[in-house]
Amino acid sequence: MSTDGHDYRVLGSETVYDGPIISLHRDTVAMPGGGESVRDVVRHVGAVAVVALDDEGNVVLLRQYRHPVGAYLWELPAGLRDADGEPPLETAKRELAEEVQLAAGRWSLLTTHYSSPGFCDEMVLVYLAEDLSDVPRPEGFTAEHEEADLTVERVPLADAVQRVFDGGIRNVAAVVGVLAAAQARAAGPRLRPVDAT
Repeated sequence: MSTDGHDYRVLGSETVYDGPIISLHRDTVAMPGGGESVRDVVRHVGAVAVVALDDEGNVVLLRQYRHPVGAYLWELPAGLRDADGEPPLETAKRELAEEVQLAAGRWSLLTTHYSSPGFCDEMVLVYLAEDLSDVPRPEGFTAEHEEADLTVERVPLADAVQRVFDGGIRNVAAVVGVLAAAQARAAGPRLRPVDAT
């Protein structure tokens, strides 16, 4: 990868761990001015998140236990891009139905972001879903583990924004999504096509 004329070439790579969602690689990389450095990199399948806004301007939030931080977090409906070949928008539609039993008549791509690019390549696509309607859970889907313990709440978008600033919403995709949706509502920026990445 080149930036400002320097070629950050990967000189070597060792797979330390290879799992279904993440893998850990130890890369040796050429550095500016000569020399090399070792970087541990988590490769991730990627994810989607959905800001589902109803006709009253409420955003759908869910409270889910997250073991790595040992706490319940308020989040957006979201999920991994772990279904082979499934376009990200289809993943978002599936996750919205599975987690909160909703479908949307209108979709927009709000943001794409790297969750923690200092060590991980996970990219999250955050969609805006509007014109919501109730749907049953997809056939064959069973809520289990942490998903069986979800709390779902509809919150006015302005209140969700305040929760971000109060520290009540700390999941990065939810922070990004809630703030982006509020700005989109306030300023009407041009959004990318829904199939952009």
